[in-house]
Amino acid sequence: MRDSHCSRAGDATIQAVEHLDVVIVGAGLSGIGAAHHLQDRLPGLSYAILEGREAIGGTWDLFRYPGVRSDSDMQTLGYRFKPWTDEKSLADGPSILEYVRETAREAGIDQYVRYGHQVRGAAWADGRWTLDIEGREPITTSFLYVCGGYYRYDQAYLPSFDDAEAFTGEIIHPQFWPEDFDYTGKRVVVIGSGATAVTIVPAMTDKAAHVTMLQRSPTYILSLPSKDKLGNALRRWLGNRRGYQVTRWKNVAVSTLVYQLSQRFPKLMRRLIRKGVLAQVPAGYPVDTHFNPTYGPWDQRLCLVPDGDLFRAISRDKASIVTDRVERFTPTGVALASGEHLDADVIITATGLNLQAFGGLALTVDGAPVHLPDHLAYKGMMLSDVPNFVFTIGYTNASWTLKADLVAEFTCRILAHMGQHGSTTVVAHDAAGVERAPLLDFEAGYVQRSLHLFPQAGAEAPWRLGMSYAQDVVTLRHGKLDDGALRFS
Repeated sequence: MRDSHCSRAGDATIQAVEHLDVVIVGAGLSGIGAAHHLQDRLPGLSYAILEGREAIGGTWDLFRYPGVRSDSDMQTLGYRFKPWTDEKSLADGPSILEYVRETAREAGIDQYVRYGHQVRGAAWADGRWTLDIEGREPITTSFLYVCGGYYRYDQAYLPSFDDAEAFTGEIIHPQFWPEDFDYTGKRVVVIGSGATAVTIVPAMTDKAAHVTMLQRSPTYILSLPSKDKLGNALRRWLGNRRGYQVTRWKNVAVSTLVYQLSQRFPKLMRRLIRKGVLAQVPAGYPVDTHFNPTYGPWDQRLCLVPDGDLFRAISRDKASIVTDRVERFTPTGVALASGEHLDADVIITATGLNLQAFGGLALTVDGAPVHLPDHLAYKGMMLSDVPNFVFTIGYTNASWTLKADLVAEFTCRILAHMGQHGSTTVVAHDAAGVERAPLLDFEAGYVQRSLHLFPQAGAEAPWRLGMSYAQDVVTLRHGKLDDGALRFS
């Protein structure tokens, strides 16, 4: 229940500090889902969602670049408890944002969101967390649940380009897309080859004179239908909820199969992906130059393009791909290492994101700073020797929300167990001798650049960050809490 506490110095009363049972940090996809599970399963607990920005939606509210969309199907990116009913499975950003906000409105969660509450630090002492909130009074909570994702919102990754200041056109990073930017009739160069680049390139061909994707190295790109015909049929036959559940498991099975085949038979998957590209680009197109990565399939995340929109743009000569290195910027474009020059009016630096653990939240426990790399991640969601603290990190090889939902369910199980047994504290204890490994076993540049800032994983359960949804369903939804690592007191 919500309460407050105060102290007296002589006759003067120090202002009461608000206390909540649970504080969720972040009102994005994960935070709204966490609140829904908390309300549904533990309705007696007091809680609030602290959101540093002025809107619900997190990443889906932040990113406004042309064509912004999900590269995961909405049957798995959507919440387990709320069916996605739109015909499009690969949805655009505004539709996903409305889905998140609709979820919050329908459950009354939006009433518990406190905007402009940027949590800078959290200190554990005397059985509770005290939250340092920028420009506001502190709040205390018995349980801290961080759902801020791992993208840094105020800073993007931007390599140093020689003579960037010489370019007379506009340079834009997708994370900070200017409102109402008009690119009609302009020559656009998009630097990058990841999910953001392959989204922006076809989207900007609606108005731009031409769009060129300049990549240092190729990426695996798969074309999928934007509408899941079988999934839509299942919803008509079985109803929204049952059809959604069946389609969700169907898509989990398919994505798991693709991932496992990629890991075990990379040469076979490379050939299959290449064959799919060949079928959609013009005859004689240099596929092995522009679509032949040096790494194996799923060593980095595969890029999905709905209905082959990127390939259609290439076939219509509205877009092109250049595989080369940037030598320097010039007043009229980009000079390449090969000696060629790309003329441009606009340069889009889709060069990646910076990661940040827990939104930059500084933690202390009984006065001692928590240095994240010194701690292990229990089940990829709790920090060793940090009490009453849970965080959400989704899958790198599947939809983020699949893991976020399971973390929320496991958190509710922990809180229910504490309530039933009179426990006030839960902590994952790091037994000596656990072999350590990187938290995220993923070769993508944005991950490798930031791993040193994150906690570590163990080489075996329960300290390993699981990447199998089916296995996590068993361990997080149904596995026993008394596993020797969790300690309640």
